Amino acid sequence: MCEPLSVGVHACRRAGVGPETNVLIMGAGPIGLVTMFAARAFGAPRIVLTDVNDHRLSVAKSLGADDIVKVSTNMEDVDEEVIQIQKAMGADIDVTIDCAGFSKTMSTALDATRAGGRVCLVGMGHHDLTVPLTPAAAREVDILGVFRYKDTWPSCIEFLRTGKIDVKPLITHRFGFSQEEVEEAFEVSARGRDAIKVMFNL
Repeated sequence: MCEPLSVGVHACRRAGVGPETNVLIMGAGPIGLVTMFAARAFGAPRIVLTDVNDHRLSVAKSLGADDIVKVSTNMEDVDEEVIQIQKAMGADIDVTIDCAGFSKTMSTALDATRAGGRVCLVGMGHHDLTVPLTPAAAREVDILGVFRYKDTWPSCIEFLRTGKIDVKPLITHRFGFSQEEVEEAFEVSARGRDAIKVMFNL
């Protein structure tokens, strides 16, 4: 579990998350959830998550999100959803971390983040994105990219060792290592639904 957690830790480092940064996370899948854990460990006072999936949002809330906002995949909903997200935060959004990586999520991130804030793109849902760069540039919103992680394992191991981060609730399914169980595990993971992290017992 250090591997997915490393993505969240690296994103929080790149985005400068700390005790004075309210954080919006786009996407409540496994990477969004470990990013939430990392942001909290870095001291973020308020964290809001968005997703299109009710189950993922309920998991995020149960694991410590201060608030959650269900969003759509419809680009026409961006303006209305930005208002909902900002209301849920109840303060300026200093950092947004996009763990989905679609034109819709990045457009929402750029619009929701305060002037002078930072947007960090982690997710790679689309190779090519169409986003409102000019309005974001006029508000001096910085855009940062993340590709996996770098030099994060010592920090992750320490977070886990001390209990500052507990990733065990993310492991929703465990399977043995027989051919049949391996195939079933991949099917469960591919279906999604209530699966977050699927692990093999060796």
